[in-house]
Amino acid sequence: MRRPVALRLSAAVATLALAAATGAVLTMPEASAATGGATGYATQNGGTTGGAGGATVRATTGTAIHAALCGRASSSTPITIEVEGTINHANTTKVSGGSCNTAAGVIELKQISNVTLVGVGNGAVFDQLGIHIRESSNIIIQNVTVRNVKKSGSPTSNGGDAIGMESNVRNVWVDHASLEASGGESDGFDGLIDMKANTQYVTLSYSTLRNSGRGGLIGSSETELSNGFVTFHHNLYENVDSRTPLLRGGISHIYNNYYVKLNKSGINSRAGARAKVDNNYFKDSKDVLGTFYTDAAGYWQVSGNTFDNVTWSAPGSDNHPAGPGPQSNTTVSIPYSYSLDDAGCVPDIVTQTAGANKGLKVSDGNCSPQTPTPDPTDPTPDPTDPTPDPTQPSGTNLSIGAGADGSGKAAGTSYGNVRDGDMSTYWSPAGPTGSVSVKWPSATAVAAISIREASGAEGAIGSWRVVNGDTGTVLTSGSGAGVITFPRTSLRKITFEITGSNGTPKIAEYETYTG
Repeated sequence: MRRPVALRLSAAVATLALAAATGAVLTMPEASAATGGATGYATQNGGTTGGAGGATVRATTGTAIHAALCGRASSSTPITIEVEGTINHANTTKVSGGSCNTAAGVIELKQISNVTLVGVGNGAVFDQLGIHIRESSNIIIQNVTVRNVKKSGSPTSNGGDAIGMESNVRNVWVDHASLEASGGESDGFDGLIDMKANTQYVTLSYSTLRNSGRGGLIGSSETELSNGFVTFHHNLYENVDSRTPLLRGGISHIYNNYYVKLNKSGINSRAGARAKVDNNYFKDSKDVLGTFYTDAAGYWQVSGNTFDNVTWSAPGSDNHPAGPGPQSNTTVSIPYSYSLDDAGCVPDIVTQTAGANKGLKVSDGNCSPQTPTPDPTDPTPDPTDPTPDPTQPSGTNLSIGAGADGSGKAAGTSYGNVRDGDMSTYWSPAGPTGSVSVKWPSATAVAAISIREASGAEGAIGSWRVVNGDTGTVLTSGSGAGVITFPRTSLRKITFEITGSNGTPKIAEYETYTG
């Protein structure tokens, strides 16, 4: 049975799946990426949109994440990778490809751009495995937990940082993340989120940072001052010894964060750094703001903060606390718009919204948690598009992912173009007939396919057959492109064979579905 496809589907709304060999999950997500859009300094320098406008892939292993990156047409092809389950050393291997530069034992976002990594479903936990961003731009990490990443002991990953950024990184938004350690440097851990070697335009929002000796830094030394333009807002720092954060040079905006039990020091502005520190709540903590462990002075502009049971040490040659009674010693101009919650409600609003698996809730600026609206920068349907066809197959497209492959006959262009999630590329036979296949390393249940013709070639496909590539059995036949259904069949290869046409067919996408 064949039905016409009523909706022109672009790569922006294509849904992909990784095959079971690398950890595919065939259910749809319960959370979407980048809801509400980036905030803070991540909105500057052209903005941070991650994988918006690209394909979406579900992954349940680190290897599958790497495979999704490596399966793109280029290192800048937009992609959203939806992650569910526990990602660890055992399931994270190096994958090679022209659009990636990965490594085992770490999630490597290296020399790439336009990527969203978002936890969905029952949650994404990166267990003892760090996320490394290097020489990359326009990256979103959202709704994930990263815990117990070590730089010494076993296993080690990412230099001991939960999330590390270095070497010419631009425009990163980390949102609704839970970053956790189980001790300090002597226990094998380093920072929860570090930025160095020319990292700029970053926002950390609605995240929790817990049980660590070091929260994070901006700049690796007093002379490494190429980093900056970083926003921290609506985050919970709890039971952290120091570096909440440590700032070396550059500008930071720190507002509406909740700090509980900062054991040694907190916001450490040094080496000329300038921080705007607004409407934060500090509780049961020590030396929450100042220049510490150096005589290289940093600066701050303060307003609206609450200091609840905060103690201050005496000034010394390498110890310059801002309090008691912190006063501004610089001014900082912020280029973007933002809304401040009153400091008095920060404990409540941050507790309700910060961290992974909180429904991506945010504050409305009036101390009330809200479920944000979709990112207005995400592509929206063309108003001239017709109403979507309710007969379109549900679920995920099984044709794309590290485990899926294909083949084409009758010469023509690359068969790989029918399984790349890109409607602008296509496979075409050399003449009016030919066949193209999708195959998997193990038997896969398929009950529907969708044949999408390239723009300008609509109606070229005439008669066709769908063939079980394992047995040669004809599953169904008909004419014209569109959605084709047949009794669910378990197979390793399925072939769409064009037996007649009006000219030379051009198939942009050959999608396969379980049902």
